[in-house]
Amino acid sequence: ARLSLTDPRDLTQAISRCRWLLDLDADPVAVDDRLRTDPLLAPLVEAGPGRRVPRTVDGAEFAVRAVLGQQVSTAAARTHAARLVTAHGVEVDDPEGGLTHLFPTPEALAGLDPETLALPRTRRTTLTTLVAALADGTLHLGTGTDWERARTELSALPGFGPWTVEAIAMRALGDPDAFLPTDLGIRRAAERLGLPATPAALTARAADWRPWRAYAVQYLWTVDDHPINHLPA
Repeated sequence: ARLSLTDPRDLTQAISRCRWLLDLDADPVAVDDRLRTDPLLAPLVEAGPGRRVPRTVDGAEFAVRAVLGQQVSTAAARTHAARLVTAHGVEVDDPEGGLTHLFPTPEALAGLDPETLALPRTRRTTLTTLVAALADGTLHLGTGTDWERARTELSALPGFGPWTVEAIAMRALGDPDAFLPTDLGIRRAAERLGLPATPAALTARAADWRPWRAYAVQYLWTVDDHPINHLPA
């Protein structure tokens, strides 16, 4: 990675964030040793050992993006996020030329008019309730957050089902055992591999993958042409 810092005193924090973002403090040997005990996962592990879980350095941003990504394609979710950033994010001057705006803070989004969002009404409610809870401090999604408490608080919000809650637990909170049995890509992969394809049955089978089910998710996503397998253009 190459860092461009305006203040060299930020270097330590920047490196720490990079390590978190790329999951560099994981123990891939322990993870792979556990997952390859399943004969149906073992070929995936052998084909590409050492997979990490891509994370985010801003839990609030990821939670907003997760809501925008509910029941739509990855491309559509990106479009919704870009519109939100353009309308409510803060413009920045990036010497490298790749960044135009900062993602809007929960406080900035808490005051938006939901009628301006090109989303179904129920998802508008989900988004506005989420940003209100983040803005007033009711909900915390930073590193060090208690995983189970966050799951309970997220599940109490309207429109937050298992997929959204577990995606946030995996990517924003860093829970190595977060699992997405309802994810379409996971269900397709399970069916192709001969694993149980229903969420309940797959969850039961995945008990043997604990406490590394988030890494099993990464391997299962390699079975299909999932966007996570491609670097951004």
